[in-house]
Amino acid sequence: MARTYLDDNFLLLSKTAERLFNESAKDQQIIDYHTHLPPDEIANDKRWENVTELWLGHDHYKWRAMRANGIPESHITGDASPRDKFQAWAETIPNTLRNPLYDWTHLELRRCFGINTLLSADTAEEIWNQANERLQDADFSARELMRRFRVDAVGTTDDPNDDLYHHEVANASDCATKTYPTFRPDKALFVDRPTILNPWLDQLSAGIETLSDLLTALRARHDFFHEKGCRMTDHGMRYALANPCTEEVANRILKDARQGTAATPEQTDRFGALIMFHVGQWNAERDWTMQLHLGPKRSPNSRMFAQLGPDAGFDTIGDWPQGEALLSFLDSLAAINKLPKTIVYNLNPRDNAVLAAACGSFQETPYRSKVQFGSGWWFNDTIQGMEDQINILSSVGLLSHFVGMLTDSRSFLSFPRHEYFRRILCNIIGQDVEDGKLPDDHQLLHHLVGNICYHNAHAYFGLPHHKEGLLA
Repeated sequence: MARTYLDDNFLLLSKTAERLFNESAKDQQIIDYHTHLPPDEIANDKRWENVTELWLGHDHYKWRAMRANGIPESHITGDASPRDKFQAWAETIPNTLRNPLYDWTHLELRRCFGINTLLSADTAEEIWNQANERLQDADFSARELMRRFRVDAVGTTDDPNDDLYHHEVANASDCATKTYPTFRPDKALFVDRPTILNPWLDQLSAGIETLSDLLTALRARHDFFHEKGCRMTDHGMRYALANPCTEEVANRILKDARQGTAATPEQTDRFGALIMFHVGQWNAERDWTMQLHLGPKRSPNSRMFAQLGPDAGFDTIGDWPQGEALLSFLDSLAAINKLPKTIVYNLNPRDNAVLAAACGSFQETPYRSKVQFGSGWWFNDTIQGMEDQINILSSVGLLSHFVGMLTDSRSFLSFPRHEYFRRILCNIIGQDVEDGKLPDDHQLLHHLVGNICYHNAHAYFGLPHHKEGLLA
């Protein structure tokens, strides 16, 4: 019998998958532990003037697709009207078939706006009016969207210089979702970009001239973040940094950068490795989780970078060896018994097995899967990418302890992606059951799915307001 797009059993291709999703996954709360949601919009319970502001304002995934569809930049990041930008997106959508954007778009229209119509150039006016009318409702705001999707907690991504005021305001409000900061000290490694590094260092602390000064200032902010509920760091890098320079060399590199001389690529990597070695130890001492996002090639289109700056939809998958560097970095901390809980996210799918297996070399009591092979990320945030991540983790590690899905999103409309992941997970498990590869044991499967969807993250991150355990 023919299936219907986005029906109740979307992506669920067996009766067991349907049962698992409906009984074990569908109604689980959400811990979206890594996002780029603006904490001020949570604190101020942001409302939006129109659907373009909410849907297209920060979404480089959509911008990238619109460029591929021949849309002019004026209608993507430029000064076209919100209505014209929405029309350009509507014209793009029919061309995104088999790209996850097509599914995400229509899940968001249905789950967030109650709109079942497929978006296209012909339906754009109707959907524009319906969505904007819905935005006027009292229950359509940042906090209300999180409440509607039963979001228990979100992790934001925050510069060490942030005062975390908006996190405090959000958590002191009646918002049911707790907002946790994440310490992201990437700019401390920018000795190759003195024009960015030096103003940032001056804001971090007065008089930073030596490595010791920098580490002292960073550690003070790490302590401050801990007091405000932070329990995670995040690091975006091409590959793990595993060959640190000496403190003496680091002092010379930093001195040159402070005087405006950019470090060489090798110096930058070795300086960064030394910073990461110290941050990793602080995380272990505080029982924080360290997140490593490995593999992006940033801003390869130099002309568009000069025009629009970073994070505009031009970044791509990098082509570097990953395994040896990651193993060396993890070992440098494990050797001194200072390896924190760590999640490794991989961008190049060819490296999935290498990095998943590397994680397995550093597991230790009392943690369950202390070093995690993280959810399919960015270019792997697709049906195939999620299936590959689940299958490879299952093959070389323990899927049962996986901390599950995150959106990595800047949009409050992205929470249906958790449903997308849960359907894919249940379909994989359900098909294995029906193929006789797994036992049809309701309790066993219920706990597997429920823990991956929610309870593993609850137990793993040790968030201050969260004490719930695993399904036994």
